[in-house]
Amino acid sequence: MNVTTIGIDLAKSVFQLHGVDAAGEVVFRKKLRRAGVLEFLRDLRPCLIGMEACATAHFWGREIGALGHEVRLIPPAYVKPYVKRQKNDAADAEAICEAVTRPNMRFVPVKSAERQGVLMLHRTRDLLMRQRTMTLNAVRSHLAEFGIITAQGPHKILTLIRAIRAGEVPGLPPIACAALESMATQLDNLASEIRRLERQLMAWHRADETSQRLETIPGVGIITATALAASVPDPSVFKTGRQFAAFLGLVPRQNSSGGKDRLGRISKMGDGYLRRLLVVGATSVIRRADSNPSATGTWVRGLLERKPARLVTVAVANKTARIAWVILARRETYRAPMTA
Repeated sequence: MNVTTIGIDLAKSVFQLHGVDAAGEVVFRKKLRRAGVLEFLRDLRPCLIGMEACATAHFWGREIGALGHEVRLIPPAYVKPYVKRQKNDAADAEAICEAVTRPNMRFVPVKSAERQGVLMLHRTRDLLMRQRTMTLNAVRSHLAEFGIITAQGPHKILTLIRAIRAGEVPGLPPIACAALESMATQLDNLASEIRRLERQLMAWHRADETSQRLETIPGVGIITATALAASVPDPSVFKTGRQFAAFLGLVPRQNSSGGKDRLGRISKMGDGYLRRLLVVGATSVIRRADSNPSATGTWVRGLLERKPARLVTVAVANKTARIAWVILARRETYRAPMTA
């Protein structure tokens, strides 16, 4: 077949393929089971294959790319405008085939299995942290029913649990102590698993040069550095640092028309996990702004005099994202700006 471009609508079991030739004429519309996708593509000459950057897309990108085809992953939001009328698998595959050939389309680089493994460590750690927070809140609320109130902070609750285990807190029935012991054991297991995942992230950080260079940025620790290094394998897909900040949702949402610029709150589009890490790191930068003699510290202090602290935090996170893109693109380390 003289097919040059194929759009694949990914699924769990049944995949929809749409192929066209160099003139844009439809060559085939085909449904394939999961096991037959690679067998079908193996018999074709190398061509351009587009897929949405959704679940399992990076796996299929690696497998199809190994057959000699050029694979491009498209954000699903950029495919939607090309869908004609009703939405179904065939229409989605046709829209992907059309979108992948557009000269101004933006693509997602295919991640390696190792970088996906690092991101899996991050997602697992984040899940365990949420479970830990849920358990701590449950302990706090259950103890409040017996008139036992503790100060805010996880360490305060853990201190209270140790006191209850030692029998230093009266007024708690034995049956309630048994339920509390179950939750306390769960907290101990969660803390142990979180430390184990963090040690694995530390080992990968020490072996990855990109992650080490990102750690030199103020407000970027090992967790943020490893997440950035694993999430952005190819910084050249962003032309500027502002595009990278927009990818993270750290730029204002626009509602402009008629030459009038109307800017609102940040868009919150893109990777919410990276955005949250950068905002948390920016909070630590703001807290140390009074003792920072550099130009960045002067800039932050000037913002704090005019703007609310949360707004300044997002501004610092935006600046950190732009600096991170420069370090990724130029393969340099952070150099603190000097005051005038």
